[in-house]
Amino acid sequence: MVSSTKKFKQRFAVWFLEGMRDLPRRADEIRKEQDSWYKVMCLTGVDYFSSLGYAPGIAFIAAGVLSPVATLFLVLLTLLGALPVYSKVAAKSPHGQGSISMLEHLMPGWTGKVFVLCLLGFAATDFIITITLSAADATTHLVQNPWVPLYMQHRMILTLFMLCVLGGIYLKGFREAIGVSVVLVSLYLTLNAVVVGIALMEVAKQPWLLHNWQNLVWHDDRVHGSVFRLLAYSCVFFPKLALGMSGFETGVAVMPHIKGDLNDDPDHPRGRIRYARWLLRTAAAIMSLFLISTSFVTTVLIPQVLFQPGEEANGRALAYLAHIYCGHQFGTVYDISTIFILWFAGASAMAGLLSLVPRYLPRYGMAPEWARATRPLVVFFTLVAFAVTWLFNAEVDAQAGAYATGVLVVMTSAAIACTLSVWKKKKGQRVFFSLITIVFVYTTIVNSIERPDGIKIASFFILVMLISSLVSRVRRSTELRVKKVVLDDMADQFIMEASKEVVRLLAHRPGGPSDYATKAAECVKLHNIPEDQIIFMEIRVSDASDFGDEILSVTGSMEGPYKILRGESPAVPNAMAALLLFIRDKTKNQPHVYLGWTEGNPIMYILKYLFLGEGETAPLTREILRGVERDPAKRPRVHVG
Repeated sequence: MVSSTKKFKQRFAVWFLEGMRDLPRRADEIRKEQDSWYKVMCLTGVDYFSSLGYAPGIAFIAAGVLSPVATLFLVLLTLLGALPVYSKVAAKSPHGQGSISMLEHLMPGWTGKVFVLCLLGFAATDFIITITLSAADATTHLVQNPWVPLYMQHRMILTLFMLCVLGGIYLKGFREAIGVSVVLVSLYLTLNAVVVGIALMEVAKQPWLLHNWQNLVWHDDRVHGSVFRLLAYSCVFFPKLALGMSGFETGVAVMPHIKGDLNDDPDHPRGRIRYARWLLRTAAAIMSLFLISTSFVTTVLIPQVLFQPGEEANGRALAYLAHIYCGHQFGTVYDISTIFILWFAGASAMAGLLSLVPRYLPRYGMAPEWARATRPLVVFFTLVAFAVTWLFNAEVDAQAGAYATGVLVVMTSAAIACTLSVWKKKKGQRVFFSLITIVFVYTTIVNSIERPDGIKIASFFILVMLISSLVSRVRRSTELRVKKVVLDDMADQFIMEASKEVVRLLAHRPGGPSDYATKAAECVKLHNIPEDQIIFMEIRVSDASDFGDEILSVTGSMEGPYKILRGESPAVPNAMAALLLFIRDKTKNQPHVYLGWTEGNPIMYILKYLFLGEGETAPLTREILRGVERDPAKRPRVHVG
C-alpha cells in the first residue's frame, strides 16, 4: 500500500511538473504549430473580437449618448497609434517576445528588471481581468437568455464553474487552438455582421430614431449644441472605452505560430514579420469597423435605461438586438457563439500568462524552478481568477476599468519602447512615436483617475511579485546556476598540466589593488605552497540581475610568468564553484581554491551578492559546493586566509 501510494505521488509529481526544464525543440515540431497568418489572426481574435460582447454596453455606460463619437476617437487611436506601434514591435520581436522584451533590452540591468516586473504586474492585470471579465460576460449572456431556466441563473456559481473548466482543460493540455479559434471567430463575426446589418436597416426604416439620438447629443448638458464641446468631451470619455483595444499584445505574442517564407532567416524572419503586420492591420480594420457600427446601432436602438446594471442590455447590448430584431432562436445561437468565444478569450489570456511568467521570473531568480512548468501556474492563476471574480462579484461593468488600465499600460510601454528604439535614428519617426506615446500616457492617466481599480489590482500583483521575487532570490542564491563550462585551448592546457600534481587556483579581483606577484607571494607565505603551481582565477561580473541558466566560458592567458584563467558571470561565487566542480570531474582530482576574507559588514555583503553578484566570496563558494556535493571527501577544497 505504501509502495503504491509512493509511486502514485511520483507519477503525479512527474505529470504536474512536466515541462519544468526547457528543452530544445526541433524545427519540424515548431512548423507543425504554424499556419497562415489569417488563421493565426483568429487566435488573437478570440481575445480582440470577443470584446464586442461587452464593449458597446460599457461604452454607453462610460459616455452615454456620446458613445459613438468617443468610439470614433478610439478607432483613430487604434489605427494611427496602436497599429504603427505594434508593427514596430513585430519587427523587433519576431519570436513573440513582445514589447516587454524590447524594454528589457533597451534598459539592461536592475533598472530594466524592475521596470519589467512592474509591467508584468499590469500585464497580469490585463490577462487575469480578460479571463474573469470574459467569463462574467459569458455568464451574463447565458442567464439573460429567455430560454434558460431559473435554477441555472446564478452568476457567481456559473462564472466560477467556467473558470474551473478553463483551468481543467489547461491542466489536461490545450491542443489545436488555431483550428478551434478559426471556427469560433468566423461564426462570431458572421453573426455580428448579420446583427449589425439588420440593426442598420432598422435605423434606415425608422429615421426618427437617428433624429432622436442627434437631439439627445446636441441637447446633452455637457455639449449644449457646441461641436467643440462634443469633441472635447469625447476626448475625455474615449479612454474609458480603451478595453476595445485589447488584442494587440496578443497579436505579437502569437507570431511564432505564423508560417513565414521558406527562405526566412531564423533570427530575423522577414516573411513572418510581413505576415504579422498583415495580421495586425486586418484585425485592426475589422475591429474598427465593428466598434463604430456596434456603438452606433446600440446607442440609437436601445433605450438608455436598459444599459443599467441588471437590465437586459447590460453587458450584452448586441445580444439584446439579436433577440429583438432576429428572434429568440437566432438570438440563442448568437448567445451560444458569444459564450464560446468569450470563454476561449479566457483561454487565450491564460496562454499569454503561461508565456510571460516562465520567460522572465525564473530567469531573474524571482520565481522557483516549478514556475517553468505549465500546470502549477495554471492552478495558481485559476485561484487568482477565483479571487478577482469574487472581489468584483462577477460583474462585467465593475471590471471594465481594471481591464482598460492593464491594456493601456502595456500599450503605453510598447509606445515607449518604440520611441526609445528610434530615438537616435530618424527624427521623423522619433517625433511620430513620441506623439503616440504622449496620447497613450494621457489615455492611461485619465482612465486610471476615473477607474482606479486597475491600478489597485496591478499594484497588488507588483507588490506580490516583488516580495516573492526577493524571497525566491534569497532561497535560490546558493544554487549552482552554471550548467556548462567551456575552456579554450590555453585554459585547458593550464589545467591538464597542473592536474599532474595539484590544481591550485588563486582568486584575484580583476583590476584589483594587488598585482599578481604580490598576491602570489602572500598565498605562498600563508598556505606554504609552491608558487609555480598557482593559477590565477579572475571572474568579472556581467549582468548581476540575470539569474538564468548560463554557460561559463573560460579563457587562458599569460601575464609575465603567471597563468591566468578568466571568465565572466552574473555571480562570482557561482562561477568559481562551477569551475572547481568542472575541474574535479575532468581531472578526477580535487582542485584547491585560495580566497581571502573581505572586510566589512557580512549582512551588507549578502545583499551585495544577491543584487550585484559579489560579496563575501569564500563562504558563498563553499556553500554552493556543499549544496552540490554532500560528500566532503569529494568536494573541492576551499582555503581562506
